[in-house]
Amino acid sequence: MDRDLPSSCEQSIRSPSENPAEDSLSPETLASLRSLVITPSTPDTAISSIFQTLTRSLQLSRDPLVLHHTLKLFSDLASHRPSLSSSVSELVRSHALLSSDSTRLAAESLDVLASIAERGGTPVDLDDRSFVSLCFGPSVSVRSWLLRNAERFRIGPHVLLTMFLGFTRDPYPYVRKTALDGLVGLSKPGVVEDLDMIQGCYCRAVELLLDTEDYVRSAAVRAVSAWGLMLVAFNLETKLYWSDNLFVKLCSMGRDMSMEVRVEAFDALGKIEIVSADILLQTLSKRVSGTTKGMGSFGQCPAAEVESSASSVAGVLVHGLEDEFYEVRKSTCHSLRTLTIISAEFSEKALNLLMDVLNDDSMYVRLQALETMLHMATYGLLKVQGTHMHMFLGSLMDGNMSIRSATRKILKLVKLPNIETFKLSVDGIIDNLERHPQDEADIFSVLFHIGRNHGKFGMSIINEVFKEMELASEGKLGFDTARVAALLILAISALLSQGQHACNIPPIIFSYAVTLLGRISVALTDIMNQDALLAYLSQCSRSTRFSAMEFNLREDKPRLPAVTIASSSHSSNEINGTVGSPFQQGEDVAANLQYQAMREPMEVASSHVGYHLEVQDEVIRSMNLIFAKVKDIWPLIQSGFTNEVLRVLRSFKEELATFTSGSLRSVGAVAFALQYLRVVKQLAKVWEHFLPARKLCSGMGELDIALGKLETRLRELKSRFTGLSLEQELQILELLLLTCTLRLSKVESYCQVASLKKLSMTASHVESILKLGSIEPSNFMSEVGKLSYLTRTSSFGAPCDPFLFKELLKYFSLEQFVVFGRIDHIKAELVVPDNDSENHLPFVPRLPVGIPCEITLHNICSENKLWVRMTMDDESTQFVFLDLDLFGSSDEVRKFTYVVPFYRTPCAFSFTLRICIGMECSFEDVPPVKRYGGPDRELTFLCQEKEVHLSMTLGFNSSGRAVESDIRPKDLDQLCMIILNKCMLAKSWS
Repeated sequence: MDRDLPSSCEQSIRSPSENPAEDSLSPETLASLRSLVITPSTPDTAISSIFQTLTRSLQLSRDPLVLHHTLKLFSDLASHRPSLSSSVSELVRSHALLSSDSTRLAAESLDVLASIAERGGTPVDLDDRSFVSLCFGPSVSVRSWLLRNAERFRIGPHVLLTMFLGFTRDPYPYVRKTALDGLVGLSKPGVVEDLDMIQGCYCRAVELLLDTEDYVRSAAVRAVSAWGLMLVAFNLETKLYWSDNLFVKLCSMGRDMSMEVRVEAFDALGKIEIVSADILLQTLSKRVSGTTKGMGSFGQCPAAEVESSASSVAGVLVHGLEDEFYEVRKSTCHSLRTLTIISAEFSEKALNLLMDVLNDDSMYVRLQALETMLHMATYGLLKVQGTHMHMFLGSLMDGNMSIRSATRKILKLVKLPNIETFKLSVDGIIDNLERHPQDEADIFSVLFHIGRNHGKFGMSIINEVFKEMELASEGKLGFDTARVAALLILAISALLSQGQHACNIPPIIFSYAVTLLGRISVALTDIMNQDALLAYLSQCSRSTRFSAMEFNLREDKPRLPAVTIASSSHSSNEINGTVGSPFQQGEDVAANLQYQAMREPMEVASSHVGYHLEVQDEVIRSMNLIFAKVKDIWPLIQSGFTNEVLRVLRSFKEELATFTSGSLRSVGAVAFALQYLRVVKQLAKVWEHFLPARKLCSGMGELDIALGKLETRLRELKSRFTGLSLEQELQILELLLLTCTLRLSKVESYCQVASLKKLSMTASHVESILKLGSIEPSNFMSEVGKLSYLTRTSSFGAPCDPFLFKELLKYFSLEQFVVFGRIDHIKAELVVPDNDSENHLPFVPRLPVGIPCEITLHNICSENKLWVRMTMDDESTQFVFLDLDLFGSSDEVRKFTYVVPFYRTPCAFSFTLRICIGMECSFEDVPPVKRYGGPDRELTFLCQEKEVHLSMTLGFNSSGRAVESDIRPKDLDQLCMIILNKCMLAKSWS
């Protein structure tokens, strides 16, 4: 083929005829030549012929498509054949494509020239006049490309600044965005040094913060940040004013409707290094305080401007940390790294919010919060209080290794205020070691640093524990336990902190430590080598006096900046062991309950589930152990420590996620356990509203929303699982009774009549189960039954006393759930094939449309009533009944295809349906709403909603496939009437 190529090319560049267009190469020929250009084995003679052919094509053709392919081939030639680069460059310049009427071809020529020049290391020289002329051409895409690639050409910065500022007013949003990005590129020191120009760029970017397009506002935030920081650095006298101004402008974008804009705003806030203290503190409070109305450097501004600025700042960081998107929450945490350094008071208040973030569902957000705390600790701004420790130490139990590692890094730096928090920290670290033994080296290192930084606290714990161990084990320690090894590390570090002073740690402890020399030395490689450690332990085991300087401590190794060997003089709060406030005592009780739940040995939990059951499946037994621990966190829920409860439940959920589905029984049991954990989680959130000693700020109807979610999850727990025993059903019904009681015990709760009916119905169901077997009801069930009987004997319309129902809550206690048989999970899978946001199903407005669905049902019998629910964007809903008898098989898994009819097609060009499968709850005898043509009872949904995309069609092609109409009439109603008339006419003809 290569031998034939020169002749074919020469044939292509024959003498021009009267019609030059006939002599130019076709796009197909040009495309075929590219494979030869990029192939290394193509001979030079062939490449030379191709070059001549392309040259003739460039001369003869006026077809933009042919010229586009030709320029692309020239670029490939210069890239794969460097020897032709100069020839290609001269050829493109010589044909004066830059002065052509087609700005698109001019831009493509510039791209070729710039690519060749960049490979040679030199930019393209383009005069300012040509650049400006091309930018004002009619092509929007060329204009955007030129602005985006301006730095590839040697254009003067003042010309670029003028062009970028001008095109920020372009009618096309993408051009405005590109111009703003160009302005950011010019915001470098030494490029623009005129104050008026800097202010002009800043003010123009501020104007575009109100643009209608999300990506323009994102670019505007970046531009405001860049030029605002230039204003801040320009003059020391006005530094605070412009910094406050920039801070307020960025805060105003923290509540933007676009997630990307909010992320940009919080990223930009993290770059500000100075701001007035009152403005900074206002970001942590949603309520505008009286002292903030002066707004720092805005005190001389008009009152309206001050008020607007205060509203923009108020609570913006709180909103960022509570945002629904994890990207925004992560960005907010990152911005606090810089802001916490500005003010110690702000740092202390921001720490309270960061501690709450440690309970975030996203691992990325939790990790960023910990990294921010580490940054605060490095600067000595992390003032941890006793109220923080429970939530902070919970991160040591996180299933993610990075989270645990970041928490331990903070503990190496933090200064603990008293011995209570020190003991709590040591217990948390030891729990971390017992639960994650793979982290032993890092945990030992943390214990060493925390003991060295708090020497007296460490010695106090060692002496207490050593006396207990001596009495319990008659002087013999079990070295295999992680706790003993951790305490030995603590003893070594505490002794080092005493310098040359005597200490009262028993010398025998250091003899014990010698037996763990290998494990300890690995953890202390950044402090001392193994030989020095052995000498140190040997001397300490013989003498109670020593000097830390006698040993080969490694000073050449990198150390943590805030860690120093403490002297014998400590602040008074280190040795103050007085009893704290009642609230602190409550926190300590909560901590003990939490860690007892998480550290409880497996054999203790086994005693709770010893119901003489023969549980052979390891997964089932493990889940029963988890259920036993869930029961133990009920005191935490009652006390209102919701964050601690959520963290424990999350650890249980992560543990369940590790179970393998080895059998059908375990599959259903794991799904049941996960649903039960969701119920307990929602119950903990609801219980917050009933705490007598807590003031909870909640919006109107928030309690009813939370109770509604709890009822939904309980309904799923009751309806979507089969194989439950009478005891298990009774426990679920007791939770339903609790939900009704909670709803009726609040004065502001709505729909009391419906709640009374549900309570009565559930109580009757409980009574029927109790009659079937020898099951004793709980005290709560008995008391609810009595009150339910009183309500049934009276009129449902009579008002009820919420106090009577509130009194019932003291009888409730969360019982342990036990799984001992096979539990089947009722679920469904729904797939609409060949349908997504790009592939729509066709429909005719106001006529029924069929939606093909591939349905898979699991563990559903013929007695179950299934419905397909279809919801439009305006929340109008249609139900279609699924008659299971029509689909034959009654196996555990049924698969079939069903075309679901939808009758309410709108008069629109396209619309989206949300479709899912629900099952009637058979135990719901009192439906809250009677739907015409729909289910009689509440539905439990068996699958996630699927989006179905439909587009209007008016005809079919030759293959019988529906095609979209190109007609776009202004009046859709008129079009629908035309279609309906045609359908009626066709019916009359038939």
